[in-house]
Amino acid sequence: MTKKKPDFRPNDYVVYPAHGVGQIVSIEQQEIAGISLELFVISFEKDKMTLRVPTHKAEEIGMRSLSSPDVITKAMTTLKGKAKVKRAMWSRRAQEYEQKINSGDLIAIAEVVRDLHRSDDQREQSYSERQLYEAALERLTREIAAVSGDDEISASKKVDEVLTARAA
Repeated sequence: MTKKKPDFRPNDYVVYPAHGVGQIVSIEQQEIAGISLELFVISFEKDKMTLRVPTHKAEEIGMRSLSSPDVITKAMTTLKGKAKVKRAMWSRRAQEYEQKINSGDLIAIAEVVRDLHRSDDQREQSYSERQLYEAALERLTREIAAVSGDDEISASKKVDEVLTARAA
């Protein structure tokens, strides 16, 4: 049984779990160790990075199309929820947050943003908390921007409004 190749085309925006939103620049053939491979060439403009992903591996590693507007709505609703902070040690929680961010699952990413968001009058965040928060926030905002066709600044404003309203 051959696995169906995902239907990604050049110029499509995709989500690569470990890096967030990128754009397929082209699909190319390349010979690696004597084997001819078909590769998606994905550009992550913000990170000035290009990734080559074998087309037959794309699904396996969790590469996916942008979320549907429904999923975006669910993610925004998740942001409105009450932060759930487990009593586990920080290193344990940090690991969980990192896994959620790198899962490529927008709802999981929204949970991290929700759980790590601090309003101005709340206690200081540690450096690592801030790093995880910003990574999650950036993933969320980029995908919202890509789906809605807005720029990242307006997507960022939307997210911020939801978070600020929640804190009020």
